[in-house]
Amino acid sequence: MGSTDRILRAIIAVVIGILFFTKVITGTLGIVLLALGIVFLATSFISFCPLYFPFGLSTQKKK
Repeated sequence: MGSTDRILRAIIAVVIGILFFTKVITGTLGIVLLALGIVFLATSFISFCPLYFPFGLSTQKKK
């Protein structure tokens, strides 16, 4: 996973978290988006997205 991908995932996760905890998004949608935000944050920290592997995707710069 490339740097830009990791940064974007972390930013999206933080925005979702802020929207959820300020009650801008609530209910089932809020819970689903919060779970997605947690997954985005986790994958950005470990630098690996399980969905990229089966599709052969990579966001790393080629050397």
